[in-house]
Amino acid sequence: MVKIGEEPMLWHIMDLYSRAAHHEFILCVGHLSWSIKEYFLNFRAQRSDLQISTGEPTIVRFLSVPPTSSWDVTIAETGADTMTAGRLRRVAKYLDDDNFMLTYGDGVSDVDLNGLLAFHQAHGKMITMTGVIPPARFGELAVVGEQVVEMSEKPQQTNRYINGGFMVVRRAFIDAFIATDSDDIMLEREPFSAAAEAGEMMLYRHDGYWQCMDTMRDWELLNRLWKTGAAPWRSAPTWGNGR
Repeated sequence: MVKIGEEPMLWHIMDLYSRAAHHEFILCVGHLSWSIKEYFLNFRAQRSDLQISTGEPTIVRFLSVPPTSSWDVTIAETGADTMTAGRLRRVAKYLDDDNFMLTYGDGVSDVDLNGLLAFHQAHGKMITMTGVIPPARFGELAVVGEQVVEMSEKPQQTNRYINGGFMVVRRAFIDAFIATDSDDIMLEREPFSAAAEAGEMMLYRHDGYWQCMDTMRDWELLNRLWKTGAAPWRSAPTWGNGR
């Protein structure tokens, strides 16, 4: 919920998907979940003209349409201390399609999301990761052709791709690689490593913009780009720069 400009990081990520015509979202919430619920409960009211009848306090009329896409948002309480694999397992009941898009809440990009989805559907494996090459402080993906064959959590130096956080996953992956008692398991370790070893993970290379927000320096950079109108994730996506 840390803001870039006037909106939280979450809005920027959802807006990226919305501009690629993806409007249904499931949010895995836990710690301070009420702040996210409150944001969406007040989402329309904050952006609209209102007419309120003070004599009938339950009557509120929205007189304008918010200048944003219409989203269907499921907010799922997945536990304050649950790890990422457990969160995905807990929201499996809300996943209706054979494939779904999965991302974290701390990064923005100009990745071609529909190109990513098409690539995933074409190869038929369980997982597609978007690969980017940032500084060396992130875990690496070792790739042969388009297949991820190894994950290294925290390398000392890098000249290889890392998981940029924009993924497409087959629903079957959850039952195949995430146990029911998975609340203490990180998705990025045992489940993803097992999928890679089984040959079920592919890489979609993205050579465009990607930036996470882990530090104050990251926050300052993203806000500076946004305020100067130079935010790559808000401009038209660079279609075709991934494969």
